[in-house]
Amino acid sequence: MTAFYEFDEVEEFTADVVGEPGSRVFFLTARAGGRRVSVRCEKQQVKAIATYLRHVLSDLPPPEVPPPPAAPAGDDVAVPDDHEFVLGPVGLGYDRGNDRLLVQLEEMLDSDLASDDDDDELPGIAREPLDRGHIRFYVTRGQADAFCARADRLVAAGRPTCMWCGHPMDPDGHTCPRMN
Repeated sequence: MTAFYEFDEVEEFTADVVGEPGSRVFFLTARAGGRRVSVRCEKQQVKAIATYLRHVLSDLPPPEVPPPPAAPAGDDVAVPDDHEFVLGPVGLGYDRGNDRLLVQLEEMLDSDLASDDDDDELPGIAREPLDRGHIRFYVTRGQADAFCARADRLVAAGRPTCMWCGHPMDPDGHTCPRMN
């Protein structure tokens, strides 16, 4: 069964992590009306979402009524026991009518991993629509800002990157491809 959730408002939107640097698993979690939904994702996806949200927030005109700040998600956030799906495509936007940022998280499918050079497809033949799970919700400016701050902390808490190649360095050593 494909997960399908749409929330007009959420009480919380945050990033979570389980494990030690080098073997961490990242999650995006939204909570609305007593329902908590999570998707498994990659660290780079968390970083990219935070970068985009921060960019949108900086481009928005000041709100007519200053929004109340969202409570920052601390380290005591409940880490999900399970997740709905693994994150694939992400949709982000802004709704001027309600001054909220739209977040749409879609399920990764096996076809997302397949090559675009599929010889079995004939030109002009439409594909079957994909039955992707998705979670769609709106966040306030304060919630987006709190998400960005937490995402920055989680990403920075990972392994340090090599100054030469940019790849993460393990505590027991690093074979840098640029230093051969």
